[in-house]
Amino acid sequence: MAAANAAGGESKVKKVVLAYSGGLDTSIILKWLQEHYGAEVVTFTADLGQGEELEPARQKAEMLGISDDNIFIEDLREEFVADYVYPMIRANALYEGVYLLGTSIARPLIAKKQIEIARATGADAVCHGATGKGNDQVRFELGYYALEPAIKIIAPWREWEFKSREDLIDFAEKHQIPVPKDKRGEAPFSVDANLLHSSSEGKVLEDPNEEPPPYVYMRTVAPEDAPDEATIISIGFEKGDAVSLDEVKLSPATLLEKLNDLGRDNGIGRVDLVENRFVGMKSRGVYETPGGTILLAAHRAIESLTLDREAAHLKDELMPRYAELVYNGFWFSPEREMLQALIDKSQEHVAGEVRLKLYKGNVIVIGRDSDKSLYSDQLVTFEDDQGAYDQKDAEGFIKLQALRLRTLGMRDRS
Repeated sequence: MAAANAAGGESKVKKVVLAYSGGLDTSIILKWLQEHYGAEVVTFTADLGQGEELEPARQKAEMLGISDDNIFIEDLREEFVADYVYPMIRANALYEGVYLLGTSIARPLIAKKQIEIARATGADAVCHGATGKGNDQVRFELGYYALEPAIKIIAPWREWEFKSREDLIDFAEKHQIPVPKDKRGEAPFSVDANLLHSSSEGKVLEDPNEEPPPYVYMRTVAPEDAPDEATIISIGFEKGDAVSLDEVKLSPATLLEKLNDLGRDNGIGRVDLVENRFVGMKSRGVYETPGGTILLAAHRAIESLTLDREAAHLKDELMPRYAELVYNGFWFSPEREMLQALIDKSQEHVAGEVRLKLYKGNVIVIGRDSDKSLYSDQLVTFEDDQGAYDQKDAEGFIKLQALRLRTLGMRDRS
């Protein structure tokens, strides 16, 4: 591939692969690339389960002069869940203890596919539509560079001359790009969605002390409006991955889709948080992760039965680091891959069935069972355990554990 010049300046671009949603912003970017760089544009639209019809993206690209052989639309739902979401669930990954990383985990897959298309089409550049204030620009570009170190990256929001929404609308109208009526004013908030979650931020959500308006929530009913009767489900696991729902084997994407439906109907998965962006600022986001919230609770439940104490505690110590790597865009880094290998090793015997009660925003574990269980009735019973555990042994154990505390106490009293 052609490389950007060593100084990082603008080199001649012949062909560029654009991450293209078909929306107004990426359509403006497409036309801007044609004008500003004089480059041939290849569009890539990923179906990650965002719930939108993708054929209009093809039609919009064709309208803007992109030939059929330069339009790529790929259904990535199964790959997204199996190779990106499930590895995170094995890690029990939560950024800052709350965020299930729904936006973060989609970016490396999109970046990977863009690079693959660039190689296949002979493109010398890739382009994304992330702004210069957010985390996504970092995630996309770290992915690009990890997979194709010499690739030229175009980030229009850091380059172009547009200063306002009005400038963008004027450019669109000048180039006969259709502008929906709801795009002529400032959007009330921005939305990103995929099969794992939806996220909303900006504008009406910028004051962290103001409750989000009800219309912000698009994937869940309000918990108070959820059914008064609980929903009981069971999830089966093999090697740390969910493989069945109510004893029916399902593919990863299909299983997550069904959990999303169950979570939606029971008001599960809403999170309103102020997070620390990698680029340095705090931002307020509203996330809905119905199926992922259920999946995480179930995974922790089956781990509690099958995972050794020290292995479980080590995982919990490493989890914040793993989550931070995903959040910051280091999916393809050696340290994330090293952590993943450790995590995956821990999941060899994480198998069995978890029963859950879904009720008005809550996920309640009501049972768990496994052939790989480390739980022993003989050891925990208060009845005669027939010598499985000698309670007298605890005295010596406690004295050994107390030795340094007793030594410290004697010194401090002298």
